[in-house]
Amino acid sequence: MIGFADEALIEVRSGNGGNGCVAFRREKYIPHGGPNGGDGGKGGDVIFTVKRNLRTLANIRHKHCFKARNGGDGQGWNRYGADGEDCVIPVPPGTTIRDAETEEIIYDFSTAKGDESFTFLKGGNGGWGNVHFKSSTNQAPKQANPGQKGETRFLKLELSIMADAGLVGFPNAGKSSLLTFFTNARPKIAPYPFTTIIPNLGVLRVDDESDIIIADIPGIIEGASEGLGLGDTFLKHITRTACLIFMIDCSDENYLSAYDTLCNELRNYSDALMEKPRIVLCNKIDVDGAFERAVEVQEEIRAAEPDTVVIPVSVHTGRGMKDAQHQIMELVSKQEKREASADSGAGDSSDNANQFGSSFMKDRAYIDDDDDNVQYPGSEQ
Repeated sequence: MIGFADEALIEVRSGNGGNGCVAFRREKYIPHGGPNGGDGGKGGDVIFTVKRNLRTLANIRHKHCFKARNGGDGQGWNRYGADGEDCVIPVPPGTTIRDAETEEIIYDFSTAKGDESFTFLKGGNGGWGNVHFKSSTNQAPKQANPGQKGETRFLKLELSIMADAGLVGFPNAGKSSLLTFFTNARPKIAPYPFTTIIPNLGVLRVDDESDIIIADIPGIIEGASEGLGLGDTFLKHITRTACLIFMIDCSDENYLSAYDTLCNELRNYSDALMEKPRIVLCNKIDVDGAFERAVEVQEEIRAAEPDTVVIPVSVHTGRGMKDAQHQIMELVSKQEKREASADSGAGDSSDNANQFGSSFMKDRAYIDDDDDNVQYPGSEQ
């Protein structure tokens, strides 16, 4: 989508180590100068780092290859080659790094604190110069090691918007209008389906010290989980929301089946989505007959889900919006307390932990390579 990039396929390469040097000291009045070839420099690393001012992957989507610099070769007079410059790739919060072939999660920045960094590929070590091969039986070695080769990997970067609450509903249910009413976001609003074609974020100010981030994704239709409409392209953006806000258009003739259809689409995408706490807003009660329909939907949902809060509202006139705002704030607050309690009471996360719950945030996958600072020994080992 133009203006929003949430996936990118890239190739990354760490730098090669520099070659060791074969050189000998030659000075007047020093007939046996001996070897003085320096070591090659280390190749640059590939490093991913979180930048809070980034919101999409557009900065790297069209640059397919990222390469760190090679290390410099060693030189005479025991001069070491320069280390190669690292390749630093900035990504927005909520980015997941996967192997492009196996889909294995390599690292997840969903719980990044500040400008967190992750060194993915280390550059090759530089080769030894001939000064390392001097011995009592070989005082003029003509041997040096080549630099160690860097690594190449193909990666898939995925971005999932991180928000406290995610808006779920059919096209033209009033999600963007709700976002505009509650927050400082100004998404495009028009009276036709799929006006929203990219996710939008808004901030609902609770008080001077806290706020709630609300995510509005493009409208879901029946069959979206199977690729219809905009498909499941943006459903991943609500997998990391703390709770869900369902929007039902009570002026539509399918008002009674709307909630069940939306639940089925989310369930088909991931069972974990239906485990999230949620509220239901029955919108457009300012339309003739819509309020009675909202009451009907309210009674039906309460009969099946007694704990789910259902509120008739009109975003256009503001009716019921104060109650809706209070319920959203309370829902997010309860979920934050629940997750904080789970994090403090849980030890190591189990294999059966909820994929998208607090344990998922806590148990991120990453590569933990042993830090080997030993100079590349070469073939003599």
